[in-house]
Amino acid sequence: MAIVVQKRDYSLTGPENQRAQERGLASAEWYASPIPRAKMKELMKRKDGPAIRDTIVWFGALAVFGYLAYLSWGTWWAVPAFLLYGIFYATPGDSRWHECGHGTAFKTPWMNEAVYQIASFMVLRSATPWRWSHARHHTDTIIVGRDPEILTERPPIWRIIMLQIFHLYGGPIEVKRFVLHTFGRLEEHEKVYIAPSEYRKVFREARVYMLILAAVLAACLYAGSILPAMFIFLPSFYGNIVVLLFGMCQHLGLYEDVLDHRLNTRTVYMNPVFRFLYWNMNYHTEHHMFPMVPYHALPKLHEEMKSDCPAARTSLWAALKEVIDALIKQKQDPSYVVIKPLPSTARPYMYGIEHNLEIRSEKTS
Repeated sequence: MAIVVQKRDYSLTGPENQRAQERGLASAEWYASPIPRAKMKELMKRKDGPAIRDTIVWFGALAVFGYLAYLSWGTWWAVPAFLLYGIFYATPGDSRWHECGHGTAFKTPWMNEAVYQIASFMVLRSATPWRWSHARHHTDTIIVGRDPEILTERPPIWRIIMLQIFHLYGGPIEVKRFVLHTFGRLEEHEKVYIAPSEYRKVFREARVYMLILAAVLAACLYAGSILPAMFIFLPSFYGNIVVLLFGMCQHLGLYEDVLDHRLNTRTVYMNPVFRFLYWNMNYHTEHHMFPMVPYHALPKLHEEMKSDCPAARTSLWAALKEVIDALIKQKQDPSYVVIKPLPSTARPYMYGIEHNLEIRSEKTS
């Protein structure tokens, strides 16, 4: 007899949203590893210096790789040259969008906002909607019906993952949203997490994006070549492979509907180049548990938390192997999850509902 897999509704407007609220999983109190207050205050200290340095290096690398790609145009050398340019365009664009969206990368607010707006366009994400979307992702991390940033549902949809190698699933969706926002409209699920007071800002940003895209298209028509688009817009697609690989390691194969980031988020050791591209987001459990700690302090936070967390995955490739193995198993058994043993020094895992009841009991006693 064939096994019938019961699929859940991952949309924000379906029954799982109400179910999560009824179960006490929406906007709930999360487990946090014990960090001394003085140490946390030190770790949360913001600085301009590291982010200014890294931003100069990033744009400098883009200029160099872009010039080499330009020189290679019309030859087979253009393939590796533009791939390198695309990876340095999209991957740091994604991580800079992320960190500057949290407002922690720079100490100076306008610097965070400037890089956030630039990076949002580079990775084809509407700046204001995604700021609100990501806030919800942190409030309700991998809570089905609440988190708008779950990469794929269970059982996994491999077609989506394959399309995302070249951003051919998410990219067209985002461009469609640009058009929708340009005409003053929002998708229904966006209304769930975007405050009405922000709607005008959403529409204004989209119109700026569309003007830039129109200018790129005009440059292509004038030049009789797609070369201008190879530097702006298309790198979001052909350079997306590393963004996808990093993103797959964050939460896939782990628990849904829990209130302990040690269960639903993965920390991965990476080499210095990957860490630069990713801006230390490989320390992802640490980031989710304490999102106000700047990226440059995450390695130190990791050292503080190690005794309370499962061992980090030893490399990107080890993490990807774990993820792919889990996704294959979830195709047959959607309830399958990877769970790693905790060190003897750690507090026990908190699986969600029990944790909520415990907290309420403590507050009423």
